[in-house]
Amino acid sequence: MMRELTLQLAVRNLLARYVEAIDENHLESWPAFFRDPCCYRLVSVDNHESGMPIALIHADSRGMLEDRVAALRKASVYEDQRYRHVLGCSLVKRIDARTVSAATNFLVVRVVRSGESSLFASGRYLDRIRYGTDGADPSFEEKLVVLDSRYIDTLLAIPI
Repeated sequence: MMRELTLQLAVRNLLARYVEAIDENHLESWPAFFRDPCCYRLVSVDNHESGMPIALIHADSRGMLEDRVAALRKASVYEDQRYRHVLGCSLVKRIDARTVSAATNFLVVRVVRSGESSLFASGRYLDRIRYGTDGADPSFEEKLVVLDSRYIDTLLAIPI
């Protein structure tokens, strides 16, 4: 029981630090939450449930995540905005001695420069999380972001 509680807390801590990096605009630290190679995909619920591989965002290495952040900082033009994530409890299942899966519901509120807040996205994270052999902190091998809505806001720039 204690082992499972420790595992649950480790996953919760990883997710909390992950969304803090996004919400506090520390995007340069965002790729470090992933192993290399990794998989980060953002899909609509329809594509996910239909088994369609089409993703709105797809990255398969930490370098691709770093490139996305660099593009956001230097090349992209979008309205100044911030996110605030609200996470539900994670359902954690052990895959093997060093790997777990976690399913976590989320809400993302977008706050624009004028101060207006709106619900930007809801969905769930489907994660595969791996621990290092040296007891290092866990990191994401795979993060699948499944958005509940069929309609995706065109202002999707910042990672979710």
